[in-house]
Amino acid sequence: MSERAVKGGPKMLRSPQPGSLRLRFPPELEAEYRASRRDTERRWARMSLFVALSTVLGFALIDHWVLPGPRIGHSDLVRFGLHLPMVVVMLVLSGERFYDKWYRPCIQIAAPLFGLGTVIMAMNASPEQLPLIAARLLLATFFFYFMINLSFHAALRTNAVLIAGYCAAAAVGAIPAYVATYQLFVLFCANLIGALGCYALEHANRAAFLDRRRLADVAMHDGLTGLLNRAALEEQVRRLWRRAEESRQPVSVVLVDVDHFKAYNDRYGHQAGDQCLRDVAAAVGRAAKRRPHDLIARYGGEELIAILFGADRAHAENVARGVLDAVRELRIPHIGSVTRPYVTASVGAATVQPGSQYSHDLAVQLADRALYAAKERGRDRCALHDESLAPGFASPPAADLRKTAS
Repeated sequence: MSERAVKGGPKMLRSPQPGSLRLRFPPELEAEYRASRRDTERRWARMSLFVALSTVLGFALIDHWVLPGPRIGHSDLVRFGLHLPMVVVMLVLSGERFYDKWYRPCIQIAAPLFGLGTVIMAMNASPEQLPLIAARLLLATFFFYFMINLSFHAALRTNAVLIAGYCAAAAVGAIPAYVATYQLFVLFCANLIGALGCYALEHANRAAFLDRRRLADVAMHDGLTGLLNRAALEEQVRRLWRRAEESRQPVSVVLVDVDHFKAYNDRYGHQAGDQCLRDVAAAVGRAAKRRPHDLIARYGGEELIAILFGADRAHAENVARGVLDAVRELRIPHIGSVTRPYVTASVGAATVQPGSQYSHDLAVQLADRALYAAKERGRDRCALHDESLAPGFASPPAADLRKTAS
């Protein structure tokens, strides 16, 4: 398994290496995969259950018409007492309302029971009926692998139960040994083909999901720092802002600017400048992203931004101080700086309550004014906008939160 961390945050995408035979993702990624497949799988399961319903009823007709012998009644008990009610119940559970909570666990119980019911029908068949009824086990085998959205492992377990039930029936003499031997070999071949096909299909679906996720990930993140890019930030912040308005939660904006970055590039070169930005972005991410809904992005050039959901003024101040300390602790040499002999940052923060008075753009403007104030007062410090001011105030003051460097 490989790990790729998005710099600046604790969230990791852990995915199988290309060619890996495993079909299970880590829990968070597995949940995301299931959610992405949910609507397609539900529609397919529902269609498959209608097929199962018509098949059960179709065999009820053809058995009475074609099969010789007196034991059709035993098959009807299984068919109408187990198979038909089970299919109807699963059809109900495949509806939009019940699918997520009930269908997935219940189908893993219903499918093996359906298979055992078919074995019971074979056990009670007359010698003339047995080869025809036993052939239905092949239909059940492939149905479990491909039709009702069982995972590869769940389908494998279900068919193992079916084979075990058939072996037990043969062991107690309910099925002649020569028929059981032949049929078990056929079932083994069917399971080999079905399992390989089911695995290949699920593997392809998972690989396609990872490819789509990687492409989306590349499109959303800045290629240099690994943080969200400006476009992705603007898209995600709209949802975050609506959530904050609905839940009446404050939002804090923290702007970070690397001090004297042009001088750093001129002195050390652009490759060193790129590495400096990567290191600073990682430090800012570690210091700022403390809650699941927080957003960290490269805002442009050497400027980074953090949008902190549910963060009050005290939390924003703690984050701003933490960012300053994190950048200082990197101790990246910077001879061209007139502030310190190492790379530092200036930080501006603003906390607002979303609503008719404030907007995201205004919150960024207020944080930007606070950042400007921090720079005016000597850099390597943070300033917090006074949230008590009206939004239209021309030149809001910012509280100097400079922390004396050690």
